[in-house]
Amino acid sequence: MKALRIHGMRDVRVDNVDDPEIQDSRDAIIRVTSTAICGSDLHIYNGSLPQPRPMVLGHEFMGIVEEVGKGVTNLKRGDRVVVPFPIACGHCLFCNHDLPGHCENSNPEHYGPEGGLLTEKGGALFGYTDLYGGYDGGQAEYARVPYADYGPRKVPDNLTDEQVLFLTDIFPTGYSGIDWAGVKGGEIVAIFGSGPVGIMAAKSAWLRGASRVIIIDTQPYRLDLAKQTANAETILWESHQQVVGEIRSKSRGYGADVCVDAVGFEPDRDLLDRAKAIVNLEKGSAKILLACISAVRRGGFVSVLGVYATPFDNFPVGQFFDKGIIIQGGQAPAHKHIDKLLQHVANGDVRLDDIISHRLPLSQAPHGYDIFRNKKDNCTKVVLKPGE
Repeated sequence: MKALRIHGMRDVRVDNVDDPEIQDSRDAIIRVTSTAICGSDLHIYNGSLPQPRPMVLGHEFMGIVEEVGKGVTNLKRGDRVVVPFPIACGHCLFCNHDLPGHCENSNPEHYGPEGGLLTEKGGALFGYTDLYGGYDGGQAEYARVPYADYGPRKVPDNLTDEQVLFLTDIFPTGYSGIDWAGVKGGEIVAIFGSGPVGIMAAKSAWLRGASRVIIIDTQPYRLDLAKQTANAETILWESHQQVVGEIRSKSRGYGADVCVDAVGFEPDRDLLDRAKAIVNLEKGSAKILLACISAVRRGGFVSVLGVYATPFDNFPVGQFFDKGIIIQGGQAPAHKHIDKLLQHVANGDVRLDDIISHRLPLSQAPHGYDIFRNKKDNCTKVVLKPGE
C-alpha cells in the first residue's frame, strides 16, 4: 500500500509499504477514506519530537472496516467508522476514569508515571513517534487499529466523511478545553491560536453557552476564518502587552473567565524569542501559556491544548499563585466526548468541515505538509484522500 512516512526533519515521502495485518484478537484493519494533517504532526515534521526511523504519520483518520480480529464483536467488515486518536485498552485504571491518553497498556515500551522527556510517557497515539507507542498512523491507504472493540465509532450513512472526520481529534480536543474549564453559560472565553483546534474550541464554547468568544492569532487570514466559521471576535497579536490589554478591555478590566492555549511550544517567534530559548536551553517557547496566565481573570481557568514537550524555566509560579488560577492540560480524552459530539454533528448543532482549506490526494501529502507548516496559500486544514 501507499503511506506517508517521516524520514527526517521536514522530509516526508509517500512510500510503498507492507499492508497492515491483524496482530491481536482485538485488532481491526481499516481502509482509510479520509485523513488529515494535524498541527501536532508538525512537531514531528519539524524535528521537535524525535523519530529516528521511518514511520507512517497521522492520527486523524476514518474509513471502512476491512477485517476484524476474533475478539471484536461490535464491528464487522463494511462498517464505516471514525477512530479516536489515543490508542486505549478500555479497561485499565485510567481508561476506567475516562483518561484514554494515559492508558497503561497501549505503550508498554515507554510508559511510566514520571512523564519524562524521553522515558515514562503516557499512552499510545497513532502515528506519533516511538515514544508514544510506535504505531503506524492513518495517512495511508490502510491502517491497523488496536483495541478496535473500544475506540472506533460507527457513523451514520447520511453524514459525509468531512462532516465527521474531525471527531477523531480536533473537535474533542477543542471541546475538552472548554469542558475542563466547566463552562456553564455566560463566560468570556479567550482562545490563543486560530488554527483548527482553536476554532473547534470556539465552536465548543458557543455550544456550552459562552457569552463572548475571542480568538487571538498572528495571521490575519486565520482570524478571518475564525470570524466566518466560529463567529468569534478577533485580536491580531502584536505583543504580549497589547493582547492582554485588549482582552482586559473586553472584560471590564478583569481578564477572561477562561483562556485556552491552542498553540503550544512552537508559536510564531521573533529573533529575541529565539535567542531567549537558546540562552535558556529550551525547545520552543512558553510565550502563549504565559500570555494566558496574564490574560485570565483572578480565579479563572487556563486550558492547555497545545503540545508542550520540554521544561521551561522562569515559569511564573508566583503569578499563578497570587491570581488563584486553575490550569489543566494534556491529551484530550477523545473517547469520553466523541459520542455526544457525534450527536451534536448529526443534529446540526455544529459544523466541522468549514475549516478545510485544501483537499489533496495522498500522493500530494508532502506538499500539504509544506503549505500547512509555512502557512502558504491561506492553508488552515489539509484533508488527504488515500483513494484518489
